[in-house]
Amino acid sequence: MTILVTGAAGLIGVNLVRCLLESGKRVLGLDNLCRGSRSNLQSIEAHPAFEFVQVDLDDINAYRAALAPRHLTTPLTEVWHLAANSDIPAGVSDPGVDLRDTFMTTYNTLVLMAEFGIRRLAFASSSAVYGDLGDRALTEDTGPLFPISNYGAMKLASEAAISAAAESGLEQVWVFRFPNVVGVPATHGVILDFVHKLQQTPARLDVLGNGTQQKSYLHVDELVEAMLFIRQKADARLNYFNIGTDDRGVTVRSIAERVVAQVSPSARIEFGSADRGWIGDVPRFRYSIAKLEQLGWRPQLGSAEAVALAVEQITRQEGCT
Repeated sequence: MTILVTGAAGLIGVNLVRCLLESGKRVLGLDNLCRGSRSNLQSIEAHPAFEFVQVDLDDINAYRAALAPRHLTTPLTEVWHLAANSDIPAGVSDPGVDLRDTFMTTYNTLVLMAEFGIRRLAFASSSAVYGDLGDRALTEDTGPLFPISNYGAMKLASEAAISAAAESGLEQVWVFRFPNVVGVPATHGVILDFVHKLQQTPARLDVLGNGTQQKSYLHVDELVEAMLFIRQKADARLNYFNIGTDDRGVTVRSIAERVVAQVSPSARIEFGSADRGWIGDVPRFRYSIAKLEQLGWRPQLGSAEAVALAVEQITRQEGCT
């Protein structure tokens, strides 16, 4: 029996697949390699219980063709659906990006799960579904939800489609609402963006927004640990969990200063004037993880510690140390 992981070549996918393989599971990984990279899979691609297929999941015929023969040989028992557009600004300039890569990949996954009789789904959602609620502590029953980015809207639409599928055929669902996730292999995000900017202009770092944006950050190792813990312990038919830290997060200014200190200590930091980096950016949010703590899990690293570790890892990944 095999577990399907979509978005398997991305930051979270690679680390999840590695943990599943280490626990003795057989894994089929799918990715279109738009954000993820084949090189991210080097450490696990030779594993005898892992197979990787490059495929566009928004193309349901190609998706079906990738699954059908493998499901016939070693039945797929559950799906971990991580594939999505992770570039929020890209969805502002072209809403079709999120429709295609975030919602349609979910919709097609649900269609094929029904066709193949796969009844368990773990889904990577996002804090972006909540919208901009300022300093209000975000709980799983916060609502109504008004996302302010196309990415958040398509994640919320995906959650709605999953909820409907749970009523008509899925046996069990786990929905994980992520904060900002950091670590390696980094494919995008504020730390990698700052590192790349400093590599191009070592004397200056331009920051989108005024640096006061303040958010929760979780290291990918702890995110994967939390997801697997929830999968094991949460036994309702439809399970929703915030995953994150229980602090107020860290500012973009503090991240910029840490990256500069690591990569180019003499660089000057230039901030913008707006309180957010782009249209659809939520400048600050505060997660409540009380539900997850009641289940029995809490992170070991706070937001600042997670960022500090990720800066070290990402600068090493990019050849800066």
